[in-house]
Amino acid sequence: MPSRGSPPLPSVGEGRGEGERVGAPHESTFAAVGLMPVTVTHPTKAVIHLDRLSHNVELLQGLVGSRPMWPAIKANAYGHGAGIVARHLIDLGYSTFCVAHVAEAAALLGAGLEAKFVILSAILPEQAEEAVALGLEPVVANREALEALDREARKAGTTISVHVKIDTGMARIGVAPGEAGEYLRHCRALSGVRVKGLMSHFARADEEDKKDAMAQIARFRTVAEAAREHGPLIRHMANSAAILDLPDSYFDAVRPGISIYGIAPSPAMANPALRQLRPVLDWTTRIVFLKEVAPGTGLGYGHTFRTERASLIATLPIGYGDGFPRNLSNKGVILLGGMRCPIVGRVSMDQSLVDVSALRGRVALGDEGVIIGRQGSEEITAVDIAERLGTIDYEILTRIGARVPRVASGT
Repeated sequence: MPSRGSPPLPSVGEGRGEGERVGAPHESTFAAVGLMPVTVTHPTKAVIHLDRLSHNVELLQGLVGSRPMWPAIKANAYGHGAGIVARHLIDLGYSTFCVAHVAEAAALLGAGLEAKFVILSAILPEQAEEAVALGLEPVVANREALEALDREARKAGTTISVHVKIDTGMARIGVAPGEAGEYLRHCRALSGVRVKGLMSHFARADEEDKKDAMAQIARFRTVAEAAREHGPLIRHMANSAAILDLPDSYFDAVRPGISIYGIAPSPAMANPALRQLRPVLDWTTRIVFLKEVAPGTGLGYGHTFRTERASLIATLPIGYGDGFPRNLSNKGVILLGGMRCPIVGRVSMDQSLVDVSALRGRVALGDEGVIIGRQGSEEITAVDIAERLGTIDYEILTRIGARVPRVASGT
């Protein structure tokens, strides 16, 4: 496991006591690391359970042995708050992280995080100067970005480490396997660039049929064997699904993503280890208004719901501006009082309405509602919401808005 030694993020406010204010780095930092300059008494929040994160990481590390894990904390750590997640992972000994864009790494470095960042998405030549200045490790697959990185590194009197992406079947970015040798030779001719890694990415590793995934591994292995003439390279390919189901893909390092957050990569997977993963995020809110309404009352924009009987309606301060899907209007549920209570009327930007008539006499202003998580014997998961909307849990989690505070819990 990587060594410890990086200092904690300063002034970002995770895990502070009730009512204690978050620090005040530049607002762009909050957007990238999932924090906002408000008190943690904001009625809607995402609680990040660090003990569950530790458990998931330990489970995955046990599968891959001593190989380095480079956790993916892109898209605000899959909606969990990249600052909270990265700081905890550094405390656990991890020091290299995968993000999608230069801006994500820049924001985390600006917040005080000391780590290495592999930039998984293709960069433009005009981003080369910033990538060099920040000491990032971009993924490269074309000559334009590669040569721009070389120019900026030589101008700065340094070298930049890069990871050459091989397209073994994803067909997004990458060097074709048959062109890899020529591309690597071109890399070696550039004095400002050091090829640190050789990588690829799976298209179908999370499916029950592993035939295509195994074919990708074979293509990558062929390229990796031929690349030995270019010196020792860190070969990495395995994502969460591959870590769980495809040990042949482990190579020299692995890049877990959704699994560290306690979510299965796909419902099609059946590895017993999936049952041991623990969801890291709970999403909660509180009742800010209660009212009795008469039969026939239209609720919310467009009156898309009318009460058929006298009803007790709760107003919750959460809407699509927080990433709560508007498509849950009149078909979603929220846990209140340990019961599944229906969302009634349209989900608006900032508020949603829930029918709590079944809880008369047992519900009050300020009571907690659970959007994702457990309350009593009931539980709503990101998977439940995704299936209701015909999407995937990744989208539900990553769309949780920046104005929802991420609050750390546990150690």
